[in-house]
Amino acid sequence: MALLAWWRRPSRARWCLVVAALAGLDQISKAFFADWIPLYGVVEVTPFFNLVHTLNEGAAFSFLADAGGWQRLFLIVVSVAVIVPVTLVSLAASTSPMERKLGALVVAGGLGNLVDRVQTGAVVDFLDFHVQGWHWPGFNLADVFIVCAAMVWVILAWRPATRLRDHAPVSPVSGDRS
Repeated sequence: MALLAWWRRPSRARWCLVVAALAGLDQISKAFFADWIPLYGVVEVTPFFNLVHTLNEGAAFSFLADAGGWQRLFLIVVSVAVIVPVTLVSLAASTSPMERKLGALVVAGGLGNLVDRVQTGAVVDFLDFHVQGWHWPGFNLADVFIVCAAMVWVILAWRPATRLRDHAPVSPVSGDRS
């Protein structure tokens, strides 16, 4: 029980460890599949899922992949421009636990792909879902972290907001909310 209580307390060091572990898991998985599967090779797992080894020089859905090389520096700058503020917000004392967790996923995913871009100029992708010859663009664990965080943020944004006025104490004299 003490371990559970320790885990629930906000901790910057713990947040950084989680981010490092997730980014490390992403890097290890990319290295494993890049070593196991030859470049552009395919290993069929199910009728709708393959393990592959591809390199994406662009962003999501291979956006800017054929831009001629300038996109490498641009995507590195964009990555840093996302990672730094999300890290600062996630480590702020006023950040909610859910926002902190979602921020960890975004930062870990961003770092995982940033390492690839800096080292090789392209991101290693190894997950390939397909239906009747149509393939979803390849992706990796870093992409999964980022997309899952974004989906949860969207879901949370659609929830009705709690208004502070509805929870303010009622004045015993006038009955008004303060």
